[in-house]
Amino acid sequence: MSAATRVDPVNILLVDDQPSKLLTYESILGELGENLVKVSSATEALEYLLRNDVAVVLVDVVMPELDGYELAAMIRQHPRFQRTSIIFVSALLLTDLDRLRGYECGAVDYVPVPVVPEILRAKVSVFAELYRKTRALERLNAELERRVADRTAALEATTAALQEADRRKDEFLAILAHELRNPLAPIRTAVQLLRKRDLAEAQTMRAREVIERQVQHLVCLIDDLLDVSRITRGMITLQRERVLIDAVVARAVETARPLIDARRHELTLDLPEDLLSVDGDPTRLVQIIGNILHNAAKFMEPGGRIVLSVAREDSYAVIKVKDSGMGIPSDLVPKIFDLFSQVHQKSESAHSGLGIGLALVRRLVEMHGGVVHASSQGPGHGTELVVRLPLLAVTSTPFGVATAESKRPPVVSPRRILVADDNNDAVEALALQLQLAGHDVRTANDGMEALEVAESFAPQVVLLDLGMPRMDGYETARQIRRRSWGRGATLVALTGWGQQQDRQRTSAAGFDVHLVKPVTEFDLFHAIASARTGQSTSPGPAFIE
Repeated sequence: MSAATRVDPVNILLVDDQPSKLLTYESILGELGENLVKVSSATEALEYLLRNDVAVVLVDVVMPELDGYELAAMIRQHPRFQRTSIIFVSALLLTDLDRLRGYECGAVDYVPVPVVPEILRAKVSVFAELYRKTRALERLNAELERRVADRTAALEATTAALQEADRRKDEFLAILAHELRNPLAPIRTAVQLLRKRDLAEAQTMRAREVIERQVQHLVCLIDDLLDVSRITRGMITLQRERVLIDAVVARAVETARPLIDARRHELTLDLPEDLLSVDGDPTRLVQIIGNILHNAAKFMEPGGRIVLSVAREDSYAVIKVKDSGMGIPSDLVPKIFDLFSQVHQKSESAHSGLGIGLALVRRLVEMHGGVVHASSQGPGHGTELVVRLPLLAVTSTPFGVATAESKRPPVVSPRRILVADDNNDAVEALALQLQLAGHDVRTANDGMEALEVAESFAPQVVLLDLGMPRMDGYETARQIRRRSWGRGATLVALTGWGQQQDRQRTSAAGFDVHLVKPVTEFDLFHAIASARTGQSTSPGPAFIE
């Protein structure tokens, strides 16, 4: 490599008490392109070495004060110069003992005088390049060690995170089992009470209410779990429209009121006089505020206080929910929005939950272009959650959230209805519900049986479970559409799957309506009310979840 292209010249130290010899060495080695440093004594050499790294030391053996052997020995004693090459130059005839002494002092080579320029350049060039490569290798090793240390630290962090995730998963599964058993216990007790023949009407009604409440609680747990999965996979699409914040708050309070009343909390609303509207999904907005209210009600001793306020701040609707509950330590506040986070220990609250409600709140708020944050002054001082959503222009048209009145089941004239499901309990319960509403009902436990019953019954409405033996709901729907009596029938899919691709699949099979289990009374009778009377098949199913 020429001097013009060399980018990392190294220091070559030339040590001799005769200036003429130093000039000679400089002339010979100049074309190597290295940094040549001339000193006239061992003392000067040591001073330079202490301040600089040196690749090669070219030193005269015979010098006043310290000779070459003594200088070499002192250089080798310093740990910084273990890789520095020392070449002796001597005009004396050296014996083997002299050479042995030089090697023992740390010399790597000898150059006799008179010096042959080509030999000196070659030797210095080799040792300089060796130094350069050694230094590059040391830098590479240091970089590799740094990378290994970084990777090791990252691996340790990942391992710790995985261990923490595994711990939280185990804790979540234990909590999930506990939360699912909680509603199942009163359901089983209520069922056992209903079996008693001498049960009074009031007791019967109370048992039914217990079952309905606990089933709704189970539905909410499952819906939250599904929502987490859908949001994580990017499967949720917001059904956006102009929504009034007041209407959202009213519906959210309605969903949380049973828990608030049951725990004897005081709820105060502070709403603005002007109407604030946002561009959002009304169902998901109700879920956001409802989850926050439920969370506030759970983590307070009975008789607590909740204040829900709404205000305009610049171009945002700001919704605040402040409670007088147990509060949160400041270092745990950022964690309350983490999935499966259990900020409050089991000993602190009998209603620990699954740790997914506020994680859903944050993700749904972010999907609406908003932000949510929490604050607390510490244990015993309550918690405040603040949701900020971008505002739309003020409107006086009240729309966007269905009221309790609009959710009443429609009155439906009697229909011929076929119910097919391989779950006998589901078939019997659904058939009984429809018969009590005045409908003529037949049942089947698989697709083949459904077709046989339908041939003579000619149903106007067919409720089909999708996962049936012998013939599933998809194929059953296709077979029904091929019958003359089936072209005008309303086909309703009953399924636990509610994704967009599931809806597309039922639509392709010929269904008119897609109902997600468990089906509410409103959704069921709304689907039946849409039963057609001889029209051609609709382009696809309505999607009710």
